[in-house]
Amino acid sequence: MEQVNLILEPQDNMRLQSLCGAFDDHLDLIEESFNVIISRNGFEFVIEPDDEDPVADFVLQNTAKLLQKLYNETAPIKGKVKLLDLEDVHLMIQESRMLLQNSTDKKSEKKSSIGNIAIKTKRGVIKPRGEHQQRYLHNILTHDISFGIGPAGTGKTFLAVAAAVESLERQEVRRILLTRPAVEAGEKLGFLPGDLGQKIEPYLRPLYDALFEMLGFEKAQKFMERNIIEIAPLAYMRGRTLNDAFIILDESQNTTIEQMKMFLTRIGFNSKAVITGDITQVDLPRSQKSGLKHAQEVLSNVPDLSFNFFDSHDVVRHPVAAKVVRAYEEWEAEDERRKAEYKAQKQIEQQREKLVLEQEKLMLEQAKLS
Repeated sequence: MEQVNLILEPQDNMRLQSLCGAFDDHLDLIEESFNVIISRNGFEFVIEPDDEDPVADFVLQNTAKLLQKLYNETAPIKGKVKLLDLEDVHLMIQESRMLLQNSTDKKSEKKSSIGNIAIKTKRGVIKPRGEHQQRYLHNILTHDISFGIGPAGTGKTFLAVAAAVESLERQEVRRILLTRPAVEAGEKLGFLPGDLGQKIEPYLRPLYDALFEMLGFEKAQKFMERNIIEIAPLAYMRGRTLNDAFIILDESQNTTIEQMKMFLTRIGFNSKAVITGDITQVDLPRSQKSGLKHAQEVLSNVPDLSFNFFDSHDVVRHPVAAKVVRAYEEWEAEDERRKAEYKAQKQIEQQREKLVLEQEKLMLEQAKLS
């Protein structure tokens, strides 16, 4: 198959414009993502492989399905056409890639069963995007302690808050506790104005944003006033045992080993904990090892815990953000390689110096004997 043809129905110019984007920006993004060439004449689309990087037939078919799905998304609601933006297209591309991968994977049946998981809140249904998000959410729901490790923008915190809200609304837990190490303030918040919530609020703003999006501002505020949703800096958790709670530790890469151990031992009966972080963004002094890194090393073989890892391909923000993350990952990998080469070269030089010294010593001893 050299090309795939697609005709969009019903024909609506406003919907077509929403699908293609300004100056065909949306089509350009799809072409770049799947290495295809999309030509169109009105509502008739032709999808062909890029000559420089030919793709398999099922990729062309998958691209056609994506275009049809995006066009379906523009269907009028109360007479108003939905206007797609680059973020909508980017998220659909990620979902399409996941389906494409599953179709070529021998374990696709198992993955698709995990992929059916969704979070239902009173504000709507939240579906994970991509295989890693789906497995992460599945593990949150099936494990008492789950770790989400990866770069910013991969949905670690948002999905954790969504799962917490669903558990609360189902009355599976009685409260939600959100905590984060305020490392920028050295965990010493007494000098800041306001009550505890106001002191720690700037450090927990991402968690607030997710809560407000899922519960609405008024309901979230009401829950916080009644301590159904509680916020606290990590240092204030010492000495507490938390039962019937959903606990989220965000930015955990900035915990010390002692803080991480303290947090994990606070979890009581009928409680669930999610620990999120990015081990490439540690703000601790160089002399201190990240509690998240240490936990990954110590607890990786504990069967009742789940570790979930994300990479640049899971970033659900602007497409450029994913490219930035990928560039840093490549640089860090190259930097590690250079360091390893330098270390190996240093060891060789030290061995040579040692050998030279031993030879000189041997020559001196032989000279004395003669």
